[in-house]
Amino acid sequence: MKTDQIPQDDSSLSKKDLKELCYAVDENGNYTTALSSGWEPKSVALDGSIQLIQQRIENARQMVANGQASPIVYFMEKNKMDLSILASYVSMWKWRVKRHCKPKVFVTLSDKILKKYAVVFEISTEELKSFKG
Repeated sequence: MKTDQIPQDDSSLSKKDLKELCYAVDENGNYTTALSSGWEPKSVALDGSIQLIQQRIENARQMVANGQASPIVYFMEKNKMDLSILASYVSMWKWRVKRHCKPKVFVTLSDKILKKYAVVFEISTEELKSFKG
């Protein structure tokens, strides 16, 4: 793409007066960098992804509020993690983390285990224990 062909469409970047760095070919045929305020197809895809993430977070919150899941599920979604990633961060087997997602098991967890989750989620242990959705 040539520097004069870099898209300057409206996007979430342009609303916050931010620019994205792109590589382009200048008039001499050399690669250079240029700024773009956005590209509509990319903006549509990103907006769709963000809406999907927000919906997953809301679904997790509802599950916690309805007593179907532990707060770990909500904070895992909020931090854009899955079971494998979270298990890796808390240094536990995936099946253990999955088990901790059950409300009846969650209430029996020790403060030591809850602290591991709280550190990963960057919240206090008390906030994790008291979250009700």
